[in-house]
Amino acid sequence: MTAKRPVRRGARRPGHAAPPHRLSWRDKARRDWPLLAMNLPMLLVVLAFWWIPALGNVIAFQDYNPYTGGITGSPIIGFTNFALLFQDPQFLRAMLNTLSITAFQLVFYFPVPIMLALLLNSIVSARMRAFVQGVVYMPYFFSWVLVVAIFQQMFGGAGLLAQILRDNGREAVDWMTNSDTFILLITSQTIWKDAGWGAIIFLAALSTIDPNLYEAAAVDGARRWRRMWHITLPGLRPVIVLLLILRLGDALNVGFEQFMLQRSAVGSEASEVFDTFVYWSGLRTGDLGYGAAAGLFKGLVGLLLILAANRVAHALGERGVYSRS
Repeated sequence: MTAKRPVRRGARRPGHAAPPHRLSWRDKARRDWPLLAMNLPMLLVVLAFWWIPALGNVIAFQDYNPYTGGITGSPIIGFTNFALLFQDPQFLRAMLNTLSITAFQLVFYFPVPIMLALLLNSIVSARMRAFVQGVVYMPYFFSWVLVVAIFQQMFGGAGLLAQILRDNGREAVDWMTNSDTFILLITSQTIWKDAGWGAIIFLAALSTIDPNLYEAAAVDGARRWRRMWHITLPGLRPVIVLLLILRLGDALNVGFEQFMLQRSAVGSEASEVFDTFVYWSGLRTGDLGYGAAAGLFKGLVGLLLILAANRVAHALGERGVYSRS
């Protein structure tokens, strides 16, 4: 009977994989320099138009006056602008409207591009698929002025729907000036304008799914709905999680032009959101420090939402927006 050989501390046992070697930043740069070179022009654009201007957020902590002191000469007042924000009922109303619209569109708009991509992918005829894609993509290239004008002609007090109701002896409804249904109006406008373009990413993800999986499932007797549930949706899950995280990060940015064009019709009670609040309270009044505080608060909340959603994605086994290498 032979004695067991003692294992030295730190020695690797047979059958156990060696721990992964951590690369230094020099090794990573040497390995990834072609990717870094391709991204360099875009990084310079981001540096010039995002990072350097972001330093101007310091005016949110100043009693900023561009004509006398400027950024370097305006007195520092700390978090006074932020304290005034949370005492302003108009800001609280803008925050409530923004969160309500974001939550509503997250439920009723976000799934629409996914369902549209699944429908387009199920069209057998390539010519018909190309025609339908062109039709649903086209509204994305319309300006919000044109979109609002089209909806005004369809659902306004003198629009097509109101005229049909009058011709049939019913009372016409002006949906374009009804503040109670404004959230439904802007969500339907967003779906009509952006859903087709949003489906492109999901169509690209669908093209990466192996067709042999569908054939094997069909041989095993799986019907269309079963194949979609067990093959298509799991194949789309990484893209869905990624876009959902980005959507949450952009949650407080519900749009400016769409709301400004319809503000006079429904009133500020229903249409005031963060972007319009920054415009009216900061740019129109000249209180740029106050408006910068509102914009900085919106950006910080968006950053926290991205970090939280990305952590949840890692807990669910998805890569998310980023992961540590």
